[in-house]
Amino acid sequence: MIRSDEKPAEPFVAWAQQREAARLGIWLFLATEAMMFGSLIMVAWLYRLQHPDGVAEAVAGLHWQLATANTFMLLTSSLLMTLALAASEQGNALRLRRCLLGAALLGVLFLACKGVEYGLEYREGLLPGFAEDSPLHLPSAHLFMNLYFIATALHAVHVLVAVGLGLWLYMRLAPDNLSARGTRTRLEMVTLYWHLVDGIWILLFPTLYLVGR
Repeated sequence: MIRSDEKPAEPFVAWAQQREAARLGIWLFLATEAMMFGSLIMVAWLYRLQHPDGVAEAVAGLHWQLATANTFMLLTSSLLMTLALAASEQGNALRLRRCLLGAALLGVLFLACKGVEYGLEYREGLLPGFAEDSPLHLPSAHLFMNLYFIATALHAVHVLVAVGLGLWLYMRLAPDNLSARGTRTRLEMVTLYWHLVDGIWILLFPTLYLVGR
């Protein structure tokens, strides 16, 4: 845990040591997250091979247009986080804060769009566990919708965490502490996490919405 921007936190004796430890920690954490979502994606692909008819019926009812818009929003937010990191290295506090705020707002829009999508699926009887009359006939289609809801809801939670971290950095950063080593380390860790969330969606989008349509 990084506690101060003036000196390394205990038990570290140098900033380079603390930074390397933080990098190792975030990469280990990201690896566990990637394995979790990788398992869900692998299950989805295996299920497609075993039940192509049920998956095709379920996928036909999904709103891929909204998912496509969400993909562009998340890609743009990830780009803004990269620009924020570059602005930090250049010492441009105004650009850094603008990029952080823009990324957070795009994350909020992603969640809002996903909420609209869930609302449409609820009214159409597609959302598992919330509708009694479903237009889906094959049991395998219902099972695929369960997998879809678990994967997308879990990803939405990660987006919410990323937005919270982005807003936390936005409120914490100020021109007088922009060059602090602890500040740059925090920004780098949050940027890596944001890229992970973006990368997971890039894999979920075709797996759940496009293949088998």
